[in-house]
Amino acid sequence: MYHNPVMLGECIRGLNINPEGVYADVTFGGGGHSRAILERLTTGHLYAFDQDEDAAANAFDDERFTFIPQNFRYFKNFIQLYHGGQIDGVIADLGVSSHQFDTPEKGFSTRFDGELDMRMSQTTPNDAATVVNTYDQADLTRILSLYGEVQQAHLIASDIVMARNAEPIETTTQLKQAVQRRLPRGKENKVLAQIFQALRIEVNQELDALTAFLSQCPDVLKPGGRLVVLSYHSLEDRLIKCFMKTGNAEGREEKDFYGNLLTPYILITRKPLVPSDEEIESNSRARSAKLRIAERK
Repeated sequence: MYHNPVMLGECIRGLNINPEGVYADVTFGGGGHSRAILERLTTGHLYAFDQDEDAAANAFDDERFTFIPQNFRYFKNFIQLYHGGQIDGVIADLGVSSHQFDTPEKGFSTRFDGELDMRMSQTTPNDAATVVNTYDQADLTRILSLYGEVQQAHLIASDIVMARNAEPIETTTQLKQAVQRRLPRGKENKVLAQIFQALRIEVNQELDALTAFLSQCPDVLKPGGRLVVLSYHSLEDRLIKCFMKTGNAEGREEKDFYGNLLTPYILITRKPLVPSDEEIESNSRARSAKLRIAERK
């Protein structure tokens, strides 16, 4: 079962859909956001991207719809290939779908015993087992600290190295056992989720892909075109905020001769929108969601 799309109403309003326009959903998944976009198109077209092989089964049989089985880091190339010009809007719902979390063999969830895989696409060269068993302690510490914001990352990395020296760590259960003594009482699940998040981001090079995607959006969007992005942790949100405000990953402000900020966007949301209490209650995945919207100048 794919998840209910998070903040669906806010996302669709944010896209400001023209029924004759061309749009892209670069994280198709179960197709929830895409379905809502298609319902509002007449002669328009929707291009959907997803690198997860399972997502292709959800593609719509609709002449206004094209499914592209690719990572969104190649967004600009494929829009040029299939469409040839600029488009009216793009939406990205980052993170992992409920379907991916609920498939034990993908290894994303701390709830199941599964292989340490965590690849969103089977074409990704390294899985989580490769990271856990071959990265040196310093690299493991960096990943856990940077991508998971894990406290005591160096001690957890040390325990992983010690455990793998005894036998390779190949399953989610073995990984949990390796770090068990470092998990603070009452916060075990939270810290495990941070560790799994860090490994998943490293395996899929998620921040690199997001940076590549965001840097391409100004070229792909028409003036007045909308960029709508949902994120679920602070590292992603920070990148999105920087790109929307300044047009670059660092948030580096460049100004013209008159001191005006040079940026490709007008901010539609100065602060991120967050889901209602009711939505969080009915869809736990929405809990950490932040939505930012910008319009191409």
